Amino acid sequence: MKEELKAGLEIHQQLDTHKLFCKCPSLLRNDEPKLLIERELNPVVGETGKIDTAAAFEKLKDKTFHYQFFDTNCLVEIDEEPPHGINQEALRIALQIAHLLNAKIFPVSQIMRKTVIDGSNTSGFQRTVLIAHDGHIETSQGKVRIETIALEEDAARKKEDSHGKRVYSLDRLGIPLVEITTKPDLKNPEQIKEAALKIGEILRACQVKRGLGTIRQDVNISIPKGQRVEIKGFQDPKIMVSTVLNEVERQKKILEIKSDLKKIKVDELTNLKEHFEETDCNLLKEKPVFGFKLTNAKGIIGKELQPDKRIGTDLSEYAKPVSGIGGIIHSDENLDKYELKTNEIKNVIKTLGVGKQDAFIIITTSKEYAEKAHSAIKQRLNLLGKGVPKEVRRSNPDSTTTFLRPMPGAARMYPETDCELLRIKKQLMDETKKNLPKLASENKRYLQEYGLNDELVKVVLKQNKLQEFKELTNVTDHYDSIAKSLTLFPIELARKQNQSKKEIGEILNLDVLAAVLEKVGNDITPNDLKGVLEKIVQGENIKDALKRENIDLDKIVKDLISEKPGLSIGAYMGLIMGKYKGQVSGNELMDSLKKNIDL
Repeated sequence: MKEELKAGLEIHQQLDTHKLFCKCPSLLRNDEPKLLIERELNPVVGETGKIDTAAAFEKLKDKTFHYQFFDTNCLVEIDEEPPHGINQEALRIALQIAHLLNAKIFPVSQIMRKTVIDGSNTSGFQRTVLIAHDGHIETSQGKVRIETIALEEDAARKKEDSHGKRVYSLDRLGIPLVEITTKPDLKNPEQIKEAALKIGEILRACQVKRGLGTIRQDVNISIPKGQRVEIKGFQDPKIMVSTVLNEVERQKKILEIKSDLKKIKVDELTNLKEHFEETDCNLLKEKPVFGFKLTNAKGIIGKELQPDKRIGTDLSEYAKPVSGIGGIIHSDENLDKYELKTNEIKNVIKTLGVGKQDAFIIITTSKEYAEKAHSAIKQRLNLLGKGVPKEVRRSNPDSTTTFLRPMPGAARMYPETDCELLRIKKQLMDETKKNLPKLASENKRYLQEYGLNDELVKVVLKQNKLQEFKELTNVTDHYDSIAKSLTLFPIELARKQNQSKKEIGEILNLDVLAAVLEKVGNDITPNDLKGVLEKIVQGENIKDALKRENIDLDKIVKDLISEKPGLSIGAYMGLIMGKYKGQVSGNELMDSLKKNIDL
């Protein structure tokens, strides 16, 4: 595997600020939009004077785009107003990320337009600007170089997609994204996973958004004699390794059979409706049916490229975006599952002139879209006959990949004339470098130095309570009590009092916790703490909540010894602590037991 694979990562992470080129909040909406705007987009030539391949492919889909506009959107997002100045907070975060990735900052950079006509940008392009270059991270298998770090706009959020129409929400459009691209230094699936997790740790240390959809990881993979293939949506660490392995096998199998694929000839499209007038096949019943012969293709269309995905699947996936077909029927598969009659198959073979070494494909759709599907399948076979196509694919939950679009090229980039050059002053570079956040691994070690167990360390970091923990260490050296007061106790009290965690947090703010925690070890014990906090939540003031009941500890001990003589100190202690939980000090009780048992 090490000598067969070359890979690099592309990671896109949303930053937790307002939008990149306007002041609109980065807020996702699920209510009814204020307006619905309709657009059509067309490819234009890029800086090289050519139309980008991926943009041209998108145009073949012939879609109109509908945009949901909310009261948290503005004219910038519908391309009716020029972009405002770049978001300075987002720029600062991007610079911090660049420093943590050991990258060199560009002091001057040109904001660019990147052609995107799938409808995800109302303007037909995405604004992007290079921030840094030539960084690196360390992995257990060696250094991985960071090629570039860019700051760019996120795309609109897809809500609906049908043939001829796609609906987007403008709530996500313009949210700042940092894009990190590595060099193709990754040698195997395990290193890919390790590098993705390491970059993810760096991102999470900074002011980024959390949750589903806020980070998107893509991987570029190639093998010897192959082409670069980009896999989108490479999210779940659990399937990273298996997805890479399956993609490598797919590319190897294409190379193994490319000479066979090159021999295939695609015949003309033929109307086959007359053979299925009385068919039992639900897919073809009362529908237009077309087909065509594939010369020299017998046994090839059924070749498996990935688990449960064959050449036939690949052809179908390539044709779907431009033709809207649901799928294809081909002669290399088990035709019994379609309930096709023997005479129907014979008639198709006869009409198309299918020989012993040939195959056929059947499509059910209108003539217009059947012609588009026929053309796409012919084009796909031509590409596969040359080897591994250079393209973008989608990662699937079953560790396979699906064709998305051709690989975009440099032809889609051109300068953004509505924005000034981005100039990053040395003072800003130095300032952001001086105030770098700690990584999770560093914070974990910091908390462990205070004696917290792994569970408390995990919950403090997960709830983002590290700063509060640091401040409260100035009040008391009962560090477990600090961690529990910040994390576990508020959750338990919220559940018990039937209140939200936010409401509990407002009552037990940092000042209240400091006032209570400074009494631990003196006026109250760690065991008293949750009970005191509960009283405060229930409305008592801090002074009253800290008062302990006047308990005659010696009398309690003497009465218990008299009632149950001969028990060990531990047994007596357990009985009393259980009955007077939170009301007596363990140290005081131990002293009393030792004193009274000696009598």
